[in-house]
Amino acid sequence: MPFSGSASLQTFAPQNDGFGTNTEQIPIEDAAAAASPPMTDAAAVGVDTADDMDDRRLRRKISNRESARRSRARKQRHLDDLRALAASLRGGRRELAARVHAARSRVAIVLHANDELRAEAAALSRRLEVAAHRALALNQLYAAAAGLGVGTFEQAAASLIAWS
Repeated sequence: MPFSGSASLQTFAPQNDGFGTNTEQIPIEDAAAAASPPMTDAAAVGVDTADDMDDRRLRRKISNRESARRSRARKQRHLDDLRALAASLRGGRRELAARVHAARSRVAIVLHANDELRAEAAALSRRLEVAAHRALALNQLYAAAAGLGVGTFEQAAASLIAWS
């Protein structure tokens, strides 16, 4: 029974089966149809057979396993990323702690230097005050000696001795 029609259809030529009989030509629409078992009446009307349901169940089980494998791989990558981030943050924390320690050391040095400068400023202020009083007393002494009438020489000398 030769089949003629669309170019996409193929046919098998008669072949000798080795026992002297020829096989009949079978029209095939595509390779997938040739590999699949012939459709039963139940399959033709859309009713699933037990084999079809088993095949679907097996495909779904395989698909679920692949999905779970991909999910585990994503979770592992995420966990690895989080571990790397944690290690990086710990390193940054150590670096910041070292910088804080160095800054505190510099602050302590500056505070100590500031205390020394304040003490020196206070001592210099006291010395300046003493020098100013002596200068005033000497001024009075010279004025009294010159007879400018600012006071007596003895008062100026006593004032100078008191501040010494």
